[in-house]
Amino acid sequence: MSHPTESPDVALLGEAVAQVRSVVVGQDRLVERVFVSLLANGHCLIEGVPGLAKTLTVSTLATVVGGDFSRLQFTPDLVPADVIGTRIWRPTREEFDIEWGAVFANVVLADEINRAPAKVQSALLEVMAERQVSIAGQTRRVPEPFLVLATQNPIESEGVYALPEAQRDRFLMQVVVDHPTYEEETLIAERMGAQPPHPEQVLTPEGVQNLQSLAQQVHVHEAVRDYAVRLVMTTRDPAAWGLPELAGVVALGASPRGTLGLLAAGRALALMRGRHFLVPRDVWEVAPEVLRHRILLSYEAMADGIEVSDVVNRVLGHVAAPAVVPGGDVAWGGAVSPALTEAG
Repeated sequence: MSHPTESPDVALLGEAVAQVRSVVVGQDRLVERVFVSLLANGHCLIEGVPGLAKTLTVSTLATVVGGDFSRLQFTPDLVPADVIGTRIWRPTREEFDIEWGAVFANVVLADEINRAPAKVQSALLEVMAERQVSIAGQTRRVPEPFLVLATQNPIESEGVYALPEAQRDRFLMQVVVDHPTYEEETLIAERMGAQPPHPEQVLTPEGVQNLQSLAQQVHVHEAVRDYAVRLVMTTRDPAAWGLPELAGVVALGASPRGTLGLLAAGRALALMRGRHFLVPRDVWEVAPEVLRHRILLSYEAMADGIEVSDVVNRVLGHVAAPAVVPGGDVAWGGAVSPALTEAG
């Protein structure tokens, strides 16, 4: 029986990532996390100031993986019908018909999602969680694969609406994008100044579905699964799990979607790195993006200038990670180490 990593689509996956990186310079972590969301069959919230290639990354990904691409520019005057569709009257037939909205595409870009009011953001809840839209008693499923990539600007406060917790929890990952380094900025000026590179399609929607299926087949040892559970439980009740100093800092910990997200994203990352098994490092690496938007700080913590990333780093440094040896025995370490591995 062949391993999932021996599939021809896995070989194309590396080429697909390289195609996106040939256009998007200096955002390697963003590119990798977007592909992780795609393979894990999740959605991704990208946060960063203007001009950091957030929209370019999404549009380039859509070209490389193929399928239909839809861009929704979220504005205060947007209504739910613009997103999911609505009933319209057909005079010629003297009956109502349904005009389905822009979410019926393989890759949906919700650009500046926090500029639309809550009723528009809520229109995405059903389609993101259940992959279907219901209008006037009729239900229609979105095409597969289906990926919502939303962007938001964290520095503006005028004319923006904070995403409700239920909406944020629908996203598998929240990726924070930083400014490029001097070397990366120089490369951007060189590469994009005259003739910007154009990506080519590498994958197909069917190939992406096959990769998603292969990611689900990545083996997860019970000790690594328990590690993911303990990370999430520590965010919910820090005092009971050995971090009493965070008891007054965290108002709400990660939901069960956080546990499932750690394992799904970890599997996808393992597949991207050519492995058919999950190691603790995979969970450790995706944890900041999976947990960041699922933890709600107390008002006192925010007043003291504490950030969610501080809490996540403290949890990752505290929860012991397993090391699985070839015989199947499990050894438990202290603080998390990127070098922890699992024998295949």
